[in-house]
Amino acid sequence: MAGPPRTPPSVWGLLLACLALPAAAQAPRDAFRQPDAPLGLEFRLGESVFRRLWVEAPSSTRHADGLGPLYNARSCQSCHPRAGRGPRPEGEEPPAALILRLSVPPATPEQQALLETHRASTIPDPSLGTQLQPLATAGLRGEGRVRLRWHTEEKTLADGTRIPLRRPEPRLEGPAAPGRRLSLRMAPALIGLGLLEQVPEAALLALADPTDRDGDGIRGRLNRVWSQAEGRVLPGRFGWKAGEATLADQNAAAFSADLGLSTPLRPAPWGDCTAAQPECRAAPHGLTPHGPASAEESEVEPRLFALLTLFTRHLAVPPRPPAPGPGVAPGVGREVARGEKLFASLGCGACHRPRLPLPDGRAIAPYTDLLLHDMGEALADHRPEGEAGGRDWRTPPLWGLGRVAAVSGPPGLLHDGRARSVLEAILWHGGEALPARERVRALPAADRAALLAFLDSL
Repeated sequence: MAGPPRTPPSVWGLLLACLALPAAAQAPRDAFRQPDAPLGLEFRLGESVFRRLWVEAPSSTRHADGLGPLYNARSCQSCHPRAGRGPRPEGEEPPAALILRLSVPPATPEQQALLETHRASTIPDPSLGTQLQPLATAGLRGEGRVRLRWHTEEKTLADGTRIPLRRPEPRLEGPAAPGRRLSLRMAPALIGLGLLEQVPEAALLALADPTDRDGDGIRGRLNRVWSQAEGRVLPGRFGWKAGEATLADQNAAAFSADLGLSTPLRPAPWGDCTAAQPECRAAPHGLTPHGPASAEESEVEPRLFALLTLFTRHLAVPPRPPAPGPGVAPGVGREVARGEKLFASLGCGACHRPRLPLPDGRAIAPYTDLLLHDMGEALADHRPEGEAGGRDWRTPPLWGLGRVAAVSGPPGLLHDGRARSVLEAILWHGGEALPARERVRALPAADRAALLAFLDSL
């Protein structure tokens, strides 16, 4: 019988670094970086990969080089501080955690076939690829900068309360490719991803209702995407438009596009560089100084990639505050319980499902259905991705919502970070969510406060 895999030398360096780290504190700011099982050193080794600052090649730190040649950040932690959401965008300069996705319409029968067979979810911009990378290694220039132009408007609630709203419009420097589509994407919190990965496809199909058979106006449907990890088409679960099927797929895509690092699933060492960027493709990479590259080699070694995936798969969802009863501040528990009932009666739970099953018979409470929904013109990016249209977004999980500010600072909610509060996020809802949004607008102030107290308790 084969024994456990040998730990490669590069991992011992991570192990020593991990041993030097203090045990994870239980402070509110660390609420998203706790394991959901007693995984010990493997979990913290995975966190070390998550926190690692990668450097450009060639470097004496062989197992930490290969950054770029084009990139958005030097570590996973840069965009997901303490495994939380990216910082709220303000002003013209977006934070590293707010990236700009790019694509163009299919221009050839071959490109159309890629989309129809799900072998590709989008057609990359021929000049810039799938994502704008403003940073570059020595000797190269980044792909330019995106600037945010903020548009403001105001929503008035039924009781006369006025809520200011804002919306970012990305402006990209330089000439535009014909039909280029832009979409801002905020780095989300990473808790509970391994649980969402386990929800049976049959359970998601049971929730899907693309033709609105029951007449409730909710038409959720699955995205279907190609999984590099599994070598087949699977339901999309991860990303703002459910563009990735598994956590391994999601992590490989992030390494490639955000850091320019190759992995076993995405072995191109030049990351997102296109054929129109020959200097970028010819730049030194993490395999160049170490001999000829084999088909199995990647800048992020298989063992390190597996540790990072283990870390993201086992980030625990923080426990909710105690239910009403002894020890709960007077009135607080009752208000949360009332808000939970309002959440259901307003129709919010039609998409933000409070329960999803797992194969072992347990149920989880992510407050999502992992399905695509038309969210209206105000939230549209007009950029299709797989079977997701330009107005479609996957229902984001709400668990941990009340901890976001403590972990990552003032929240920037929704896909582009525009909403500065949960109420702002609700008021941006349209499309299938319009009736529920209007019911929220009509609430008396006391009921609205109870609803927000419930959401803050998640």
